[in-house]
Amino acid sequence: MKIFTAQQIRDADAYTIMHTPISSIDLMEKAAMACTNWICKNYGEQLPVYIFCGMGNNGGDGLAITRLLLNRGYQAKAIILHHSPNASADHTTNYQALRHRYPDSIHHVHEIKDLPPVPENALIADAIFGTGLSRPAEGWMADAIEQLSHYYDQHTVIAIDIPSGLMADASSAHMPVIKAHHTLSFEFYKLAFLLPENAALTGEVHILSIGLLPDYIAQTPARYQVTEATHIHDIYRPRKPFSHKGTFGHALLIAGSEGKMGAAVLSAKACLHTGAGLLTCHVPRCGYDIIQISVPSAMCLTDEQKDHSSVFHNNVATPEAASRYKVIGIGPGLGTAAGTAWALEKLLEHYHSPMVLDADALNILGASPHLLRKVPQQSLLTPHPKEFERLFGKTANDIERLELLSEKARALQLNILLKGRYTAMAFPDGSVWFNATGNAGMAKGGSGDVLTGILTSLLAQGYAPKEAMLMGVYLHGLAGDYAAAECSQEAMTAEDIIRLLGKVFLELRKYA
Repeated sequence: MKIFTAQQIRDADAYTIMHTPISSIDLMEKAAMACTNWICKNYGEQLPVYIFCGMGNNGGDGLAITRLLLNRGYQAKAIILHHSPNASADHTTNYQALRHRYPDSIHHVHEIKDLPPVPENALIADAIFGTGLSRPAEGWMADAIEQLSHYYDQHTVIAIDIPSGLMADASSAHMPVIKAHHTLSFEFYKLAFLLPENAALTGEVHILSIGLLPDYIAQTPARYQVTEATHIHDIYRPRKPFSHKGTFGHALLIAGSEGKMGAAVLSAKACLHTGAGLLTCHVPRCGYDIIQISVPSAMCLTDEQKDHSSVFHNNVATPEAASRYKVIGIGPGLGTAAGTAWALEKLLEHYHSPMVLDADALNILGASPHLLRKVPQQSLLTPHPKEFERLFGKTANDIERLELLSEKARALQLNILLKGRYTAMAFPDGSVWFNATGNAGMAKGGSGDVLTGILTSLLAQGYAPKEAMLMGVYLHGLAGDYAAAECSQEAMTAEDIIRLLGKVFLELRKYA
C-alpha cells in the first residue's frame, strides 16, 4: 500500500471526481457513510455522540456523520468550532442539510467558553482539522484542542481522517493534538500514523475504503509504502521437487557468548525453520554443547576463547573458506569484548558478500564508526532505536530519524531497518517501506535474534537483499501475530514465533 502525502491524497480525490460521475459532496457522503457504519458496528445507539466539527471539509465529514447517525436513531450532536469566518463549500452544503432536518442538533462555538459540557457516557468524534492543516493550531483553537484532549481519559475519542492538530507529513512534536482511541482514515495510511511519536495520539488506525480510482493509485509514485500480503506472495518462491540442501544455501551464524548462548540458539533455530539448507554456528567453547544439544540440525565450530569469540574471521579469512558460505549472520548474544571487535573488523576485510548484522555487531560498529564503510554493500542492518542512535546519532524527532535512516541506506548502499511497531526499512534505491504485521507481545528478549535468523536464512536461499528484508520482517511479524492469537501477547515468547513460522509458510503456499 502506497503512503501518499496530504497533497497527493487531495489529488486522488480530485482525480476521482474528474474521471467519474461522482461529485465532491458525494465523495464526502461516502466517507461519512463509511465512518457511520464503523461507529454503528462498534457502538450502540444508547450512547450519545458529540461530534466536534471545524470549518473545512473535515468538519463537513463530521456534519454528514451527525446527520447519518441521527437518521439511524442515535443521539448525535454537531459542535461547530468557528475557527475561520469562511466554511468550505461542501461544509456549507452539509450544514444546510443538517440544519434543515435536525435544527436542534447543532451547537456553535466562537470562543473557548462556548464549548458545551459532554455527558459522561458520550462518544466523542473529532472532525475539526483534517490533512489540510499546515501549521500548529493557534489562539483559542489551541486551547480548545488542549481541553478536548482531556476527554481521552473519560470518553472514547474517535478521530475522523486524522487527529486534529496532527501533521500528516511532518513532525507534530510539542504541538497541541487531540488524542484519539481510534482513527478512521480513508484509503491510505498517512505517514504520521506509522511514527512512534504519534502512537499515543492516533490510537488504533482503521483504513476505510471510499472508492478512490485505482488508476491514480497505480500511476502515482510514492516514496513510502506499507508491505502487504500480495507483495510477499510475489516474492515467495516455493521449493521445486528436485531441490537438495545445497539449493537453499549454507549459512554461517556467528553468535553467543557466556550467559548469552540463548540468543545464538534462537537465531539458529529461526534460520533453519525459515528454510536454509545448511547452517554452521560459530560460538565460543562454552557454547559447543548447548548448540549441539539444542540445534542438532546445525553444525558447530568453536572459537579458541571459552567465553567469547575472537578469531571467527579464520572461518572466512581465505577465498576458499569464504566460498563455503552463501551468507553470514552475526551479532546475537555476541558480546563486545575487545577481541570480538577486532575479529569483526578482520571479518569485514575478508568477506565481501551481503551479511546480516544485528545486536552486538551493531554496537561494535557504533563504537567504531569507521567500520561502517567496511560493511559489504547490500548487507542488512537491523538496529532497534537505541542501536540506531549509536550508529548514526541522535535526531530531534521521528521525521528527522526517518530521513537519516533513508540517507544512510543510500549513502552506504545498505539495507537498514529500524525496529518498531511499524518497522521502517530503508533501501539503497531510496525507497522506504513499513511493515504492519507484528504486535506488542513481540517486545521481549529474543525476538530480534529470531529475526536475524530469518533474514540470514532468506539470503542463504538466494533471495535478493531487498526481498529478504521485506519478506523476513513480514514473516517474523505474522508469526508473532499467530503466536499472540494462540498464547496471548503477554504469554508468547520468541520460541513461539519460531514454532509458528511453519504456519506462515503454509499460508504462503496457498497463494503460490
